[in-house]
Amino acid sequence: MPTPIIPESITVHLGAPDSAAQNVTVTFPEYIKNVASSEIFPTWPDSAIRANIYAQISFALNRIFTEYYPSRGYAFDITNDISRDQSFVYGREVFDNISRTVDEIFNSYIRRVGAIEPLFAVYCDGIEVADCGGLTQWGTVELAEQGLTPLEILQEFYGDDIELVTGVPVEGIELSVPDAPLGLGSSGIEVQQVQRRLNRISTNYPAIPKIYPTDGVFGQSTERAVRVFQEVFDLTPDGIVGNATWYKIQRIFTSVKRLTELNSEGLQFSEVSTHYPSELREGDTGVGVRVVQYYLKYVANFVGTVQTVGVDGDFGPATTASLRSFQRTYGLPETGVVDLLTYNTLYNVYTGLTESLDLTFRPGVIVPFPGIILNLGAEGEDVELLQSYLNYIAATYTNIPTVPVTGYFGNQTEAAVNAFQTEFGLTGNPNVVNAAVWDAITSVYEDLYIGNLASEGQYPGYDVGGTA
Repeated sequence: MPTPIIPESITVHLGAPDSAAQNVTVTFPEYIKNVASSEIFPTWPDSAIRANIYAQISFALNRIFTEYYPSRGYAFDITNDISRDQSFVYGREVFDNISRTVDEIFNSYIRRVGAIEPLFAVYCDGIEVADCGGLTQWGTVELAEQGLTPLEILQEFYGDDIELVTGVPVEGIELSVPDAPLGLGSSGIEVQQVQRRLNRISTNYPAIPKIYPTDGVFGQSTERAVRVFQEVFDLTPDGIVGNATWYKIQRIFTSVKRLTELNSEGLQFSEVSTHYPSELREGDTGVGVRVVQYYLKYVANFVGTVQTVGVDGDFGPATTASLRSFQRTYGLPETGVVDLLTYNTLYNVYTGLTESLDLTFRPGVIVPFPGIILNLGAEGEDVELLQSYLNYIAATYTNIPTVPVTGYFGNQTEAAVNAFQTEFGLTGNPNVVNAAVWDAITSVYEDLYIGNLASEGQYPGYDVGGTA
C-alpha cells in the first residue's frame, strides 16, 4: 500500500489477539463511530470530540497501513482489547452528534510532517491512566474550553510537527468528493452521479422521491431527494451534497447494490484478459492480479468454500487467502501462488458457471458476463441481450443510438457500444464487449431500471396532473 487510504471495512477481533473470540467486519465509519461512542462523551465540546476522533482514526489506520496483525498471521485488522487497541463494543448504540461528526471527517487523519504513515496516536483517559505518552481524553476538554482548535489540541499532546491530512481516498468509492459542495444550480457528471445513485437508493428507501430527469443539473427535484435522504440517514437536511452527504450516498448505494449484483469493482476495459498473465504471488500488483481477483470474486458468489476478495490489483493477504481457499476447494496444491494449472482451473470454473446462464432478456434481471468476448460479426442470445440493455440505456443517454434487437453484432451495435464507452469514459478497444464493458453496461442498465421504479405512493419525480 503506497499511501494510506480509508478502507471500506475493517475486521475487529473481539478479544485479545490469541483468544478464541469472534471476528466481525464493519464499515470503517461504523467502527470509528462505535469507538468514539465507547471512549468519549457526546456532551464534550465539539473541538474535543473532533480531536479525539482524529486520534482514533489515525490509530486504526496505522494498524491497517502497517498490516500490524495480518503480518503476524492473524485474520483481522485490529482488536478491541483496550490494553493494545481501542474500545469497540459490538452492537452498541452510537451517539447522534458523534455519528454526524464521523460522517464529516472519517476520511482525515494525523501524521508527522514529511511522513506518510498515519500517526500511531496513543491516548488514555487522563484520570485512571494519568499519562500514556500521548493524548489524554479529559485533557482535550480543558483545552477545548480554552478555545483551541482540534489540530491545536492534538499538537499539545503529539507535538507541533503533526499535520492533518484531509480528503483521503476511500476504497470502493468511484469518484472522490467534489471540490465544492453541490447544490441548486450545480451541474456536471458529479451531479448526475448523485441523481442516479439516489434513484437507486430510493427503491430500497421509498420515502426518497425519484429524481427526474437525471440530466446532471441540480434542480428542485434533486434538492428534494437530497433533503429526504439526509433526513432518513440523520444528516443535516440542508439539501446540499457536502462531504458527509456525498460519502453517505456512496456507502448506501454500495450496500443496496450488493443485495442483488455481482460487482466487478470497476475493472477498466483493458484489464480483463482470458490469457494466463504469468505466475503471480503475494506482493505482486497490476492487471494480471486484477484479472485473477475478478474471477475469484465471481466464483466466490457461487461456491461457498471460496473466500471472496476485492478487485484492487494488489496481491495482498486477502488475495492469498482467497486463492488458497480456491485451490483447496478444487484439489490443487495449496500454494497461494497463481501458476498455469491454478489459472486454467480458475478460468474453467468461471466459464463453467457462465455457461449455465439464461440469456433471455427479462426486464430488471441482470445477467453476468457470459464468458465470450463480443465484437463485429458475433451473433446469438448474448448479443440480443446486449442490444436490449443498450436500448434501455439509450432512452436516458441520448448520445447512445438505439439498435435493432436482432441478435447480430453489426455496424449499428458496434456504434452503440462505441458511444457507450465514450459516454462513460471506458478505455481500450471501443468496438468490442469483454467482461469489463459488459459489467459497465449492465451496471448502468440496472441503476436506471431500478432507479425508475416507484413504490406505491412514492412521489414519481415529476408532476402528475391534467386539465379539468
